[in-house]
Amino acid sequence: MTQGVKSAFSALQALKRKKRYEKQLAQIDGTLSTIEFQREALENANTNTEVLKNMGFAAKAMKSAHENMDIDKVDELMQDITEQQELAQEISDAISKPVGFGEDFDEDELMAELEELEQEELDKNLLEIGGAENVPLPNVPSTSLPATP
Repeated sequence: MTQGVKSAFSALQALKRKKRYEKQLAQIDGTLSTIEFQREALENANTNTEVLKNMGFAAKAMKSAHENMDIDKVDELMQDITEQQELAQEISDAISKPVGFGEDFDEDELMAELEELEQEELDKNLLEIGGAENVPLPNVPSTSLPATP
């Protein structure tokens, strides 16, 4: 064989090896992708299992907590609390109300007196407004006006 033929044969062999390696690489890449997909699917399935298990625990705990509760009893209790709060407010109002002080005044008389005081204040303020003596006026022109044509 001549040098050129050996060289072409070696190049051809190298090209065949390259194609085989590329095919193997593609197969390995596909296998890795499949494995990665399966790993993610298993992780998701595991997460879903844990979530469902915890939701079951929560449902059992809530059922246990509500086992001795009755909505009618809860409503009745809330009404009792409201009544007691209203009673406490009435007691507080009664205690804080002055006894015998200021209750013998007639509301209409107080309003009339207040209006009278307001009117006196308004009259006083109106009298304090300055008159025209404080306003400077312009000077009268010294030239006479022209006659009309």
